[in-house]
Amino acid sequence: MRTALVLGTGLIGTSAALALAARGVRVHLSDRDPERARTAAALGAGTEGEPEPGSPVDLAVVAVPPAHIAETVAHVQRRGLARGVIDVGSVKGGPRRELTELGGDLTTYLGSHPMSGREQSGPLAATADLFEGRPWVLTPTPGTDTEVLNLALELIALCGAVPVVMEADAHDRAVALVSHTPQLLSSLVAARLVEAAETDVRLCGQGIRDVTRIAGSDPGMWVDILSANPGPVADVLAEVAGDLQAVVRSLRELGSADEKERASGAEGVEMLLRSGNAGRARVPGKHGQAPAAYETVTVLISDRPGQLARIFADADSVGVNIEDVRIEHATGQQAGYMQLMVEPGAVPVLEQELRDRGWSLRQ
Repeated sequence: MRTALVLGTGLIGTSAALALAARGVRVHLSDRDPERARTAAALGAGTEGEPEPGSPVDLAVVAVPPAHIAETVAHVQRRGLARGVIDVGSVKGGPRRELTELGGDLTTYLGSHPMSGREQSGPLAATADLFEGRPWVLTPTPGTDTEVLNLALELIALCGAVPVVMEADAHDRAVALVSHTPQLLSSLVAARLVEAAETDVRLCGQGIRDVTRIAGSDPGMWVDILSANPGPVADVLAEVAGDLQAVVRSLRELGSADEKERASGAEGVEMLLRSGNAGRARVPGKHGQAPAAYETVTVLISDRPGQLARIFADADSVGVNIEDVRIEHATGQQAGYMQLMVEPGAVPVLEQELRDRGWSLRQ
C-alpha cells in the first residue's frame, strides 16, 4: 500500500493514519470538521484534503459514526477516490444493508472493526500504537474483491493488529455482549454516585474505579454507536436484568429470619459469584492468549517522581518480567499500593530483591 485516504479524524481514524504515515504510506485526511483534520495533519498523520477524482488511492478508511458510514462509503465510490473502501465502525450489519439500499458496490467495500479504543476521543487522543496486538475484525462477503481484502489485511499488519474474520451480524451480537453492554453497565454504576453524599464518595476504592473507568467515555459517541446496534444490546441487558432480579431475591432472602431462606439466598449469591469467576476466566489474557495464572506482589510506593521507574528497574535487575500492573491510591495520603503481577516462580526472588532495596511489601 502506497496511498490511503482517511475520512474522519477522530481517535480511530487519526490513530490509523499515524500508523500508516509512520510506515511510509502517503495519507490524505478528510473530516467534516476542518479543524480536526488540521489537528491530525499537525500531528503527522498525513495531508489535509481528499485526492483528486480520477487519481484513486489504494485504500480509503472510513472512520465516521455508524449512522454516516454507508453514505460516506457511497460518496467515496461515486467519486472514484479509492480502489477499495473499508470502514472501522463498531457496528457492521446495519451499514452494509444501508449501503446496499444506496446502490453501493459491495465488492469494493469491506466492513471492519478494530477492537481498540480509549475513554478520550478526538485526534489529540490518537496514538500510532493504539492497535498493537489488538484484534481487528473483518466481515467480508462471498462477493468481496480479493484485492480489497488483501489491502485490508495489509492495513491491519501496518497497524500491528491481529485480523479476525466474522460474519457481520455475528460481530454485532458479540460486541453487544463484550463492549456495548459493559459501557452501559459502567455508566449505570457511575450514575449512582451523582446524588451520593460526599462522605460516601470519599470511600471509593480501586473496585469502583475499575468498574466505572469506561463511564468517562464521550456520551455523544456512544449514542451514535448504540443507535446502530440497539436490538442486540437490549437483548443482553434484558438477560442481565433477569440476573439482577434473581440476585436481589437472593439478597432479600439472606436478610430473612428463616434459616432455609437464608441458605437459599446464600446459594443464589454464591452461584452468581462463581459464574462471574468462570466468565472472567474466559477473558483472553496477555497478547490474546489463554489467561495466565499470575501471582501478585504488592508494594507501598510514595507519590514522588521516579518511583515507578525505580521499581521496574529493581525488578529488571533480577530478571523478573512484570506481566501486568495496577496502582491502588491510598485515600488522604501521598502514597499508594502498586500491584505487580508476575509468574508464580518469580515471587520469592522479586520479594527478596525489593525488600533488600528498601521497599515495603504488603502481605
